[in-house]
Amino acid sequence: MPSLIDIRRRIRSVKNTQQITRAMKMVSAAKLRRAQDRVISARPYGAMLRQMLASIAAAASDEGAAGNPLLARREEKHVLLVLVTADKGLAGAFNTNLIKGAQQFVSERAGAEVTFELVGRKGRDFFRKRQVRISGEHVTIPPAALHEETVAIAGKAMEQFRDERIDAVYLLFNEFKSVMSQKLTLRRVLPVELPAEGEPVDYIFEQPPAELLGALLPRYVETEFYRALLESTAAEHAARMTAMEAATSNASEMIDKLTLYMNRVRQASITKEIIEVVSGAASAE
Repeated sequence: MPSLIDIRRRIRSVKNTQQITRAMKMVSAAKLRRAQDRVISARPYGAMLRQMLASIAAAASDEGAAGNPLLARREEKHVLLVLVTADKGLAGAFNTNLIKGAQQFVSERAGAEVTFELVGRKGRDFFRKRQVRISGEHVTIPPAALHEETVAIAGKAMEQFRDERIDAVYLLFNEFKSVMSQKLTLRRVLPVELPAEGEPVDYIFEQPPAELLGALLPRYVETEFYRALLESTAAEHAARMTAMEAATSNASEMIDKLTLYMNRVRQASITKEIIEVVSGAASAE
């Protein structure tokens, strides 16, 4: 049976851990609010861009728009997977699900050569130790340089696709749904799949629609990359906040159990001492 000193030390240790998890939860909650605002602000832009792209693609269909290199469909022999993970852990199954999803992606394409573009330290550290092809690593991207870095990653992928070094580009990331829910999302960004035209918009084009389409497609790809990183950032903070809240609650339960156990040990010790005193007095008589 552990002594009272050992139990008190353990209670003090759990309380210290609880303070850390509570502080991490508050930090993640503050970061989540800002990240969520950026995600919500970016979604209408992406929706409007897809609508515009659909209208321009419909208008450019008669002008040989299918010849655009970003629309070229080839057999997927060489595939680029852009994996977006977090730089830190303590976020529940956030990174584990992404890594498992990437491994499943590779196993489902056994006949293709899969190259990784790794965004985030956790994915980089995991796949660096495996026998996989890695074309680039991006870790600890500051929020101020997120858009610039994303444009560079998207530009590199588009250049490889135009040069036919790769036949398809996929994004694998966690999409932010709510504080309690993140969705593992696999999205093909190249070749660009033109969205179906909804309600027709009567645009007046100053330039030929095919020329506009050629200028709009790279912007559309960059936007998809940027939105994926924004969604992943918000989902990461939400997952960490949920995990730290659960850890704080578990620490409270453990403290209560240890306190109850300490009281029982102390009561047993006192009872034992009383019995010894009474027994000693009885034997003295």
